[in-house]
Amino acid sequence: MKQNRLTIYILVAMALGIALGYFIHERASAETIKSFSTNIKLFTTIFLRLVQMIIAPLVFSTLVVGIAKLGDLKTVGRVGGKALLWFISASLASLLLGMLLVNLFKPGAVIDLSNADAAGAKDLLGKTHDSFSLGKFVEHVFPKSVIEAMATNEILQLVVFSIFFGVATAAMGEKAKVVVKALDAVAHVILKMVGYVMNFAPLGVFGAIAAVIATNGLQVFEFYGKYLLYFLLGIIALWVVLLTVGFLILKKRLPSLLRHIAQPLLIAFSTTSSEAVFPKLTEELERFGCKDKIVSFILPLGYSFNLDGSMMYMTFASIAIAQAYGIHLDLGTQLTMLLVLMLTSKGIAGVPRASLVVVTATCAMFKIPPEGIALILPIDHFCDMFRTGTNVLGNALATAVVSKWEGELSDEGAKL
Repeated sequence: MKQNRLTIYILVAMALGIALGYFIHERASAETIKSFSTNIKLFTTIFLRLVQMIIAPLVFSTLVVGIAKLGDLKTVGRVGGKALLWFISASLASLLLGMLLVNLFKPGAVIDLSNADAAGAKDLLGKTHDSFSLGKFVEHVFPKSVIEAMATNEILQLVVFSIFFGVATAAMGEKAKVVVKALDAVAHVILKMVGYVMNFAPLGVFGAIAAVIATNGLQVFEFYGKYLLYFLLGIIALWVVLLTVGFLILKKRLPSLLRHIAQPLLIAFSTTSSEAVFPKLTEELERFGCKDKIVSFILPLGYSFNLDGSMMYMTFASIAIAQAYGIHLDLGTQLTMLLVLMLTSKGIAGVPRASLVVVTATCAMFKIPPEGIALILPIDHFCDMFRTGTNVLGNALATAVVSKWEGELSDEGAKL
């Protein structure tokens, strides 16, 4: 009942955010709109910072405990191998689907060059210049300090450290049991905190929606309706693929899984943050029947390696920008771009608008004007809502599927 109330509050917050944002956009001056958007987003900032506060300790404690509970290195390797099989297959399917649909629909042809958001593009170009090189990529993966990784919420770096720590803990056996027990208690305390933090979700949703509607107004849909429609068709196709594969493996348990993850999906969709629902998703997957040792091992890995919605969008957006500028990319170039995106996208969870930063870097690499990112910025928030929800679905399915493959999916959580 309490969960249903929170879902209703989030939906009401979305409606109020749209109404208030539209009112401000229509009645206020440009200066007032800018000030309003900046201030109203503070609600979202508060919610996301509260979530980010518990991400690092939760990832570390659950991943170490998960690896330790798996027992030996052979089991860790087997479960990790099954997870990577799903991640790589899902990522390739998402990238290929994005490439297929962008060539079929040609959304770049309907983008109006006069609606570019030059200021936003300039900001992203600055981030790209600072962030993307082979050296920076390696630094982004391997931590020099676990404290720094925790402080900056570098999930992939934290996963790397946690895997080493967990494997060492498992190898020590009895001597390390006290460490495992302590971290298990920490994980449960943090999951208790999740319930408190989630009470702020409606405020975060309200702020995010009100700010974007106040800035862009509802007419953004008129300019970018076809682009958004084509992208949504792609998202629907990707959901069909993921759910079909999920049904083939989980069979009658799939509807139950979808019921359990409905609220995390809604929060991710409305806040455009996968990170915001990581703790809640952990809790719901365990309630569904996935063993905690599998959830705490697979889910953090998924947040770094399995972002299906973002993957599809990156190929879709990169080639759409090329189409808008009339640049023809042959099949070989597009497949090369797909492989580049496969590599550069790893570890982007928790980075604001990370998909756009990756798209900008990829465009520059393939001689597509990187400032073309300005063409899709006005509608990006709404695309981000759908790709974030898809990321959450993909990771929930990955965890449930690996649990089933391992024979670790119990019936206890089969019913709500």
